[in-house]
Amino acid sequence: MTNPEWVIDTNVLISAALTARGAPAQLVQLVLERGALVFSQPTFNELKTRLYRPKFDRYISLELREAVLHDLSAAARWVEIGEPGRYCRDRSDDMFIETALAARAGVLVSGDQDLLDARAITGLRILTPQQALAELLA
Repeated sequence: MTNPEWVIDTNVLISAALTARGAPAQLVQLVLERGALVFSQPTFNELKTRLYRPKFDRYISLELREAVLHDLSAAARWVEIGEPGRYCRDRSDDMFIETALAARAGVLVSGDQDLLDARAITGLRILTPQQALAELLA
């Protein structure tokens, strides 16, 4: 992979935090080792809000959630975005594409079908965690 900057959707980051094994966790680890994770304030805020949902209480402690957020925030490259353009069916997902475009990241990783089905954008590929992991391991 020539572009070391990656935007990773909230669902993939939460999956990685909840399960140390599996494609999402392996992917996040490799991105942190070989490149840079990119956040904008809106994408990080979504991660924070969702990770603190009570439904995750039985799977991940409050202390571990705080550590995950701290570590990801500290390791990430941050970009500013404006009002997102219209790229996919779910307007709330457009911020991930806008973040990738602002960072000039070549890859956005998501398990969200709305993002995976988004219209083609020159210079940006939207991959599943499994596809992205395969590329990193190739």
